[in-house]
Amino acid sequence: MKDIILFKGRKKGMIHTIDISILHIINVFFPKTFHAKYSYLGSVPWNEKDELFKALEPLVIFMDYKARPKWCPRWFLRLLHLFGNDNSIVRVRNFTLYNLHRKLTKGFMIYDYKTKWEWYDLRISITGDKQSWFLANAIESEFYNKGLRKDLADRIKELDPETKYSSGSSKEILREELNRLEEKYENS
Repeated sequence: MKDIILFKGRKKGMIHTIDISILHIINVFFPKTFHAKYSYLGSVPWNEKDELFKALEPLVIFMDYKARPKWCPRWFLRLLHLFGNDNSIVRVRNFTLYNLHRKLTKGFMIYDYKTKWEWYDLRISITGDKQSWFLANAIESEFYNKGLRKDLADRIKELDPETKYSSGSSKEILREELNRLEEKYENS
């Protein structure tokens, strides 16, 4: 299908809004992916095979439950997000529609998620209520703890392939074993 532009974007200085095409409108009414379905919440994970997706999926579904009014269909919120926020977390295309979107979703938004120092050091930036914040904090902690244990277990297996330790062990025990093996190899 040819991408037909319905609404031309505007350029003012460094700010550019997107050209809204027929494919954007189709995606609003018939989302094919998890990202497309919940895109009105902001920065939603898009790669469904990624570990970050598996970690963030419960948060997105919970925030959808809390943010979306029972009487309001998701397609309407996606349409407001497209025409009000320009499908972005930073741009505003139309302040009236942007404010309506914010009011309907009670300000719930996922601004960013990223890994900082290591692949397992997840940071989630959201706005919402205390429950959403606690869930995001718990996901960050659990993702970090599981990732750290896996990383320590992999480093132990590199030094000692016959080890009995796995990522199921506590991080304290894994760290002690790794220190013991590193000292052993340094003294050899």
